[in-house]
Amino acid sequence: MAEREWFDTDYYKVLGVAATASDDEITKAYRKLAKQHHPDASKGSEDRFKEISAAYDVVGDPVKRKEYDEVRRLGPAAAGVGASGARFTGDFSDLGDLFGGLFGQRRTRSQRGADLETALHLSFRDSVKGVTTSVQLPGSQTCHLCQGRGAASGGYVTCETCHGKGVTQDNQGPFAMSSVCSACQGRGITITTPCPVCHGSGREPSSRTVNVRIPAGVVDGQRIRLKGKGQPGQHGGAAGDLYVDVHVSADSRFARKGRHVMTTATISMTDAILGTTVQVETLDDVVTLRIPEGTQPGTTLRVRSYGVPAVGQHPAGDLLVTVAVTLPTTLTRQQRQLVEKLAASMKDETS
Repeated sequence: MAEREWFDTDYYKVLGVAATASDDEITKAYRKLAKQHHPDASKGSEDRFKEISAAYDVVGDPVKRKEYDEVRRLGPAAAGVGASGARFTGDFSDLGDLFGGLFGQRRTRSQRGADLETALHLSFRDSVKGVTTSVQLPGSQTCHLCQGRGAASGGYVTCETCHGKGVTQDNQGPFAMSSVCSACQGRGITITTPCPVCHGSGREPSSRTVNVRIPAGVVDGQRIRLKGKGQPGQHGGAAGDLYVDVHVSADSRFARKGRHVMTTATISMTDAILGTTVQVETLDDVVTLRIPEGTQPGTTLRVRSYGVPAVGQHPAGDLLVTVAVTLPTTLTRQQRQLVEKLAASMKDETS
């Protein structure tokens, strides 16, 4: 989520708390609202649940809450989004930075790493049961050939402007103001022949693998936050977070209803009348289900604890089996006589 959305959205109002609320008050408010609007507890509340979760992801984290408050205080000008689309946290200058520049001192501030986003596609079974998987995240690393210099071997000379220091100074009486050398952009060298691998940038593309634990019962469109799995921080700063957007594939045999899994068992007309037992496939194995005599088409039977597994305060769901009855499209003469005899018998009983 970009800082522009931080400025436009009052997360405290979303959670129903004051901007001065304590961390405990924010957590209590989130838990109450999440329980009330969880998709398993309230049908059609997915969007509200996502809104609540997004708000808590920011103001429920002390570091991000401080940045959020600063963005809200400074206004839209403080918002910034990286070229990759991943959100970068604000880095606001203070008086220490100003006076450090005036006196020729260079102070390196720690910077929190960027938050990253990725999509994860799951099968229906993995979304119900939960799974540990991995995602590949794009990134960059120091060029292996030039070691970050950006120049080919021997393809550079010392910058004539800063004499290799990377900074220039402007003496103003008792003050000396330093700034990054505009000629070499702080490298201290002038590249004459760019590195053939990184083309002068000093960085080359790379990727890393992040393990992701998906809890049982996630729904399509749900966003999962992995704290500290985003872009590494700079100069000792904390790593950003990784947001995983879950997409669940439809299944030809099963569907979801809250924490229950739904399926269909098809039986014949005579089995519906006389009763029978059928083998029903579940997400794990096969169970035997008794169909009582006289079962009507569309009747739903329940198999306990074969739905979404229990997680935290949520009990296990059930398997809901809807009975479908097939009727014969053609009958032999003998079969027709038997059905007519049955129909006449039932008519006499109701007369």
